[in-house]
Amino acid sequence: MQQVSPAQARKVLGVIGTSGSGKTTLLEHLLAQLAERGWKVNVIKHSHHDLQFEPQHKDSARLRMAGAAEVMVGSPFRYAIIHELRGAAEPTLDEQLARMSPADLTLLEGFKSYAIDKLEVYRVEAGRAPLYPDDEHVIAVAADHARPEGLRASVAWLDVNQPEQVLAWLLTHLKKTSAQG
Repeated sequence: MQQVSPAQARKVLGVIGTSGSGKTTLLEHLLAQLAERGWKVNVIKHSHHDLQFEPQHKDSARLRMAGAAEVMVGSPFRYAIIHELRGAAEPTLDEQLARMSPADLTLLEGFKSYAIDKLEVYRVEAGRAPLYPDDEHVIAVAADHARPEGLRASVAWLDVNQPEQVLAWLLTHLKKTSAQG
């Protein structure tokens, strides 16, 4: 029997786009609307930069810098686990998903190179080429211009300036994928 990876077992959608395209703004809207409907949504944000979670002088940072493999910081409001890779390979998407608690949906910001369903946020004013022409996993584009001629018919074209339209597409897409499997 073939094992199912965490990405296959969960509802996962990548939200991709170049810097300045509005990914985070759109995600904020989608998250607020889904939470209002009672959905539990996780987010994994990928970064190519070093991450700073706490000021260097705080106890948790000092303990991490002293050599702790992981530091958990907890409070009555939230907790965070900071895991130092110390030269080890970056965890795969499946490894990251496996560490997260169950959710109705996991949205990924970034992860452009992964073979997962993706929504691209694209704005002409960002000044960069779109990703959707070369990525068969882009199933929808939220853009600030009309659908281009010759685009695969299977790609949904949405107005990035109408976030409710994007939300409606997402809810329909999730219903469709739930029914399929």
